[in-house]
Amino acid sequence: MARAVSTRRKVAVTTAAWIVGFLIFFPILWMVITSFKTEGEAGILPPKFVFFEWTLENYRNIFTQSNYGRAALNSIFLSVGSTLLGLIFAVPAAWAMAFAPGKRTKDLLMWMLSTKMMPAVGALMPIFLLFNRWGLLDSRWSVMVVLFLLNLPIVVWMLYTYFKEIPGEILEAARMDGASLWREIVYVLTPMAVPGIASTLLLNTILAWNEAFWTLNLTTFDAAPLPQFIAGYSAKMGLFWATLSAASTLAILPIVVLGWFSQKQLVRGLTFGAVK
Repeated sequence: MARAVSTRRKVAVTTAAWIVGFLIFFPILWMVITSFKTEGEAGILPPKFVFFEWTLENYRNIFTQSNYGRAALNSIFLSVGSTLLGLIFAVPAAWAMAFAPGKRTKDLLMWMLSTKMMPAVGALMPIFLLFNRWGLLDSRWSVMVVLFLLNLPIVVWMLYTYFKEIPGEILEAARMDGASLWREIVYVLTPMAVPGIASTLLLNTILAWNEAFWTLNLTTFDAAPLPQFIAGYSAKMGLFWATLSAASTLAILPIVVLGWFSQKQLVRGLTFGAVK
């Protein structure tokens, strides 16, 4: 029998949730507000939250005096490309670990996850030297492969978790009906794991979209995505806070819109198998 929750407790929990949510959202809100200020007003202390001269000059300068379009297209190419490439490799790997496990499957999964524990700077020098020798620096395709390999352990882990929640008897029934391995994965397993796959793809896209370390070190202009574009507003003479805020707002806008429209699918995927 469910325990009754008092109205006072509901109000307290709801209030605490709103406070925590506002604290998390406040930096983004402040960045958006600052993007509509002039550079002079952006540095005034104490800061003004509402009563200042609102302007679109920062956004106008970004669109007319910078390469925002190129950077946005590069970010789309890198995030979507690395995500699709990861799906191609991760689905068969997760299937094998979930439904045809070996004696060392858990050790293999832990080893894959352990690769995320190493600081990225530890692998920077050898990768940079290889890219420099092979002429792959500032190449969208090469950076896409790096992002794909960077997030592959997380993708495999998540898909493995979702696949383990699917009863193996269903796949056995498909085999008895004459389904090949390919048809089993494509027509039986994948449709049943759509929520988990969708949330995995969304998370991988966000991680690739926000990746700054590798893109800052492996790109300069042709393949430079939005993190490189934003870093360009940090000059030796100081930070242009208003313009930097406008550039950051434009950089997060596509992924925020994607997350907003996909939030139901994301929550459903992250809770996939949690309720029996």
